[in-house]
Amino acid sequence: MNLEGYVIIVGDSVDTDTIIPARYLHKSDPEWLAQHVFEDSFEIREKISKTPKPIAIIAGKGFGYGSSREHAVLALKAAGVSFIIAESFHRIFYRNAINNGLVVIEGNIRDYVREGDLVKINLSEGVITIPRTNKHVRFKPLPRKLLEILEIGGLKGFLRKIATEEH
Repeated sequence: MNLEGYVIIVGDSVDTDTIIPARYLHKSDPEWLAQHVFEDSFEIREKISKTPKPIAIIAGKGFGYGSSREHAVLALKAAGVSFIIAESFHRIFYRNAINNGLVVIEGNIRDYVREGDLVKINLSEGVITIPRTNKHVRFKPLPRKLLEILEIGGLKGFLRKIATEEH
């Protein structure tokens, strides 16, 4: 599975309430949530609005801490985020991302990218490529089952596939 995205750099400890403020959690429509993604973080919101799609979020440590609701993942996907590379993720956010088909990779490439750079990922081989510098960064490839879940768009699709194969 190959993906690409244009870089937006964010810092450490980006919580789910920063991604989608709690006042918008009464709805779960992804397109509606995307209109409010990073609403209280003007700098990141501006980057998202000005960056070509698809977007690659490059983050530091502790991305996605806070609430366990899936709204943050849904909002990011609908806003055009193709994948997130962070030094570390909070466990619930990481699993919500996989379950909803958003690629999340643990790694640190902040020293190799600039805002707006194109970044390419080969998930099967565990390689991140930055074409501007021709830099290749290896990461631990995702387990096969997680790749299958991501390739089909999330856990619901994966479970439907398994159910139809059994009948």
